[in-house]
Amino acid sequence: MKKILITGSNGLLGQKLAELLLPKQDVAVLATSRGENKLAQVLPTLPFQSMDVTNPAQVAEVIREFRPTHLIHTAAMTNVDQCESDREGALKLNCDAVQYLVDACEKYNVYLIHVSTDFIFDGEDGPYTEEAEANPVNFYGETKRLAEEIIKTSKCKWAILRTVLVYGVVHDYGRSNIVLWVRDSLRSGKVIKVVIDQFRTPTLAEDLAMGCWLAVKHDAEGIYNISGSELLTPYDMALQVAEFFALDNSFIDKADASTFSQAARRPLRTGFDISKAQNELGYQPHTFREGIQIVAGQTED
Repeated sequence: MKKILITGSNGLLGQKLAELLLPKQDVAVLATSRGENKLAQVLPTLPFQSMDVTNPAQVAEVIREFRPTHLIHTAAMTNVDQCESDREGALKLNCDAVQYLVDACEKYNVYLIHVSTDFIFDGEDGPYTEEAEANPVNFYGETKRLAEEIIKTSKCKWAILRTVLVYGVVHDYGRSNIVLWVRDSLRSGKVIKVVIDQFRTPTLAEDLAMGCWLAVKHDAEGIYNISGSELLTPYDMALQVAEFFALDNSFIDKADASTFSQAARRPLRTGFDISKAQNELGYQPHTFREGIQIVAGQTED
């Protein structure tokens, strides 16, 4: 029996993990998040407990009571510009919380799976392998790099799963994603500017959840890249969305990153080589077009 505790279960990845793991045989799940359970209507049988990962006493108590075999840590401050303006908050949620989880996992012999990001890299020579050297260009990336160092020096079993530009449909939030943003903008005849000089391997949230489960299933240790397999610019993605929904792509304007005034720098060319996860875990992501189809199926009337 695998007992899996999820942090950040109200977020996009946390929700997809709960949906994936709850029906599995020989798996017990405890979803945790700050505040109320946003999946209560959708998954009424999901065990849920409110837990603030920045509260070390609460973290220790929940882990002591549930005694998970595995903990999948998805909670984080992921708004890149917010991390730049609220550095104290970013360090608290992205680094201090990781230390509290590591402390509890060491004490109760829990295997920790931590979700990290392509933003630990500078974007000079992507796509990256697991061995590439971190060199973040913004504070979000720096907090995630520091979190990785905390985990690498821990005494519990661990895996770090790095991912890229996660998209999908989330319950009970106003949050959008690149597929819905492009679709809805073009449907309303709105001109959108989309960058042509940033490269990513976009990741369907369901694929990232599956990567987390495969790591649990195989008790995989070390670092794994879990993303899509196609290196695309946001402009490429927007064209695919327009084609899928049969919308006019003349409303999509090319732009380069310098035309956007954002608090945090973005690495230009990241993306991942996912061959290690494919070979060792059997990870097989959807294509971006298949991802669009899945998102459409969850949002179209």
